[in-house]
Order: sequence, then C-alpha cells, then structure tokens
Amino acid sequence: MSDVTVVGLGPMGSKMAETFLAAGHRVAVWNRTASRAEPLVAKGARRAATAADGELLVVSQIHYQAMYDSLGDARLDGKVVVNLSSGTPEELRAAARWVEGRGGTLVTAGIMVPPPGIGQPGAYTFYSGPKEVLDRHAATLAALSEVTYVGADRGLAMVYYQAQLLMFWSSLTSFMHALALMRTAGVSPEEFLPFARETFQQLGGDGPMGYAKIIADEVAAGVYPGADNSLHMQAVGMGHVVETLEEAGVETTVPKAVRALFDRADAEGRGDEGISTVIESIGKP
Repeated sequence: MSDVTVVGLGPMGSKMAETFLAAGHRVAVWNRTASRAEPLVAKGARRAATAADGELLVVSQIHYQAMYDSLGDARLDGKVVVNLSSGTPEELRAAARWVEGRGGTLVTAGIMVPPPGIGQPGAYTFYSGPKEVLDRHAATLAALSEVTYVGADRGLAMVYYQAQLLMFWSSLTSFMHALALMRTAGVSPEEFLPFARETFQQLGGDGPMGYAKIIADEVAAGVYPGADNSLHMQAVGMGHVVETLEEAGVETTVPKAVRALFDRADAEGRGDEGISTVIESIGKP
C-alpha cells in the first residue's frame, strides 16, 4: 500500500479519499475549508498540514486556480501532482510548467464518472503526462478507476475529457428536449424511454444506425457519401424539428443552432454529401 494526499474534499475529492482508504492506502486529506476533512479523519485519514504535504498529491478541485491558491509558494521538489480538476487543454499545459517550476511533476487527468461511480466497475480516467511517472503510481490510482493513458501532452487528458462531456451534455439536452416535446402530446417519460434507449444503443452499435462508427470512418477517410441520405435532406428535416418544437411551445435554442449548422454546410455546397460533411463546417467557424 502507498501514501497519497487528497487535496480538495468536495463530493469528488471526498469520495476519492474514501476509496483510497477502502483500498488500504495511507491517506492524508486537505481542504481550504478545514472542517470538511473531519469525516474522513474519523474514517482513518490523516489531516495534512498543508496541501503540499506528501509525495503523491491527488487534486480534485473546481478549477486549476484553486490548485495555485492551495499550493501557494510551496516547493514541490520530487512530488507528483495528479490533478483531476477541469479546465482547458492550454490551462493544463501552463499548470505543468508551473508545477515544474517548483520542482514537481504534473500528471493531468479527467475522470469520467460522477462521485458514486468512483471505484466501481466501468469507471475510467484519462491521464496525460510523463508515462514513466504515471506508471509508478498507476497501482494506487487504479483504486479510483481504470487508468487510461492518452499521451505525453498534458493537454490531451482534457481534450478527451471535454470531448466526452460535449457528447454527454449535448445528448442529454436533446433527450430532455424530446421529453418536453412528448409531454406536450401527453406522452410520459416512461412511455418514451424505451425508444430513447434504443436510439442511444443503436448509435453506438455496428448496424445501419451505428452512426458513431459510420461518422468516425467517414471523417477518417475524408469522404462523406450522401447518395442514400444527403445532408440537404437532413437540413430540411432539422428545420421540421424546430418548427414542431415551436408549434408545441418548447424552447428551441439548441435545436436552432443545429439547424443553422446544417443549413450552413448545405449553403457551402455540400448538400449532396452525407451528414458527416458537417465536420468541415465545425472545423472552420
């Protein structure tokens, strides 16, 4: 078993500390509001004197500025800081330079489950930074989730993380729009749920509706065939979706943005191609 200091004891950090303790690790905890450490100390954690108290610092805070504020002027010689906070890729690269300037090494990370999923089967975390450093601590970090290394560039963990969140939030927002529309027709969420589940499952599958793979393959090849299902047809259809929502009195900000994107790609002369061609418009705002 190893020593680990958890910095930041909100819902995520507290669950991480509990999970490390359950795995038998020696855990120190630190939070800017010191009282938050008390429940964990009662479970066997040690109260860290400072945020830099320890050789392996696992940081879970709302943003990277919180790490700067917490560590302050402390020297980090020989320490490894694993930061699971959210930010932008460039923020993470700058943070790596900041940590290195104090003698430490930053490993960046993005955990892909909410607090109840930490330590559970199916949990995984994107990590980026020096692989040899991550490898030294992978057995400890594996208590939280599967360790998924994505590359040396410190920004990569956040690129993967934000890309996944974009899909997550966009999909769930579309689902809520669908539920709101169905409600206007007197259809309950329970009645509609089986059809929504089927759509989500098929999109990630390998059949004719397996558009995650279809789009990935077409984007990789740079070819967007549209003979069977042209973008122009999708743009017209998305216009009908917006009109239906408006007719039902449902909010339309996000659907209108999708319609505008489809219309733009169509206006750019790619209406005869498939829906995958929209990536060319996305990549050139």
